[in-house]
Amino acid sequence: MALAHPEVPAARRPGRIWTVRVTGHSDRSASVVCSAACRMPARSRDVAALRRFAEAHAAAHAKAATVRGDASCQCRVQQCSAHQGTKVLCGGTVLLVLRHNPAVGRVWTLAEVCERCAPLMTHARVVGRAAPRDTAKPPVAPGRAARPQASPRPGTEPLVTSGPGTDPSGGRRQPDAPRPAPARLAAESADAGRPAPAGNGTPGGTGRAAAPVPGGFTAPAAGVPQRGVRRT
Repeated sequence: MALAHPEVPAARRPGRIWTVRVTGHSDRSASVVCSAACRMPARSRDVAALRRFAEAHAAAHAKAATVRGDASCQCRVQQCSAHQGTKVLCGGTVLLVLRHNPAVGRVWTLAEVCERCAPLMTHARVVGRAAPRDTAKPPVAPGRAARPQASPRPGTEPLVTSGPGTDPSGGRRQPDAPRPAPARLAAESADAGRPAPAGNGTPGGTGRAAAPVPGGFTAPAAGVPQRGVRRT
């Protein structure tokens, strides 16, 4: 079945691919090569050791690689040769898959592909996934939440939280009551020690007030002689 392979969108970067291969030679020796031009061990006849190295090297690439969310599907670039005969439209999250056929055991392929092609690829397992794109605002640290400030009403004075005339709680302190001058305090203290003046015919120092009598006259206090009144 023929498949249509559209061109890679310009908004996406080409998907990456790494290939680690063990190559044999006519003298029964082998060597390991990597498509990323990495430093490989010397040519050797210990093919089993070279295979273990190639497997570990592919795993190291998978661990160090950061899957890019805007990468195009590498499987589509290769015309979906890993799942020929299956029709699929590429899309979804970008995955990092490692392909290795144990029957051959000489090639390890690491590629960025879409999540629709990955399940259809033979001898492949997912070893990485692109981080989801988070468009939400970052969370505010606890204790630092921004609080909306209400605009002051016309004719009101804004709250002063620091400076002279304020209390530690952050509000405006009420003005203190006026304090009497030192000379006034001294005069009040001197007046407090003097005897009260006589009133209503009461002699100074007696402390006894005159008692009112009918007719609008005031009876003198006891012991005070009356003037202008003849006794009979």
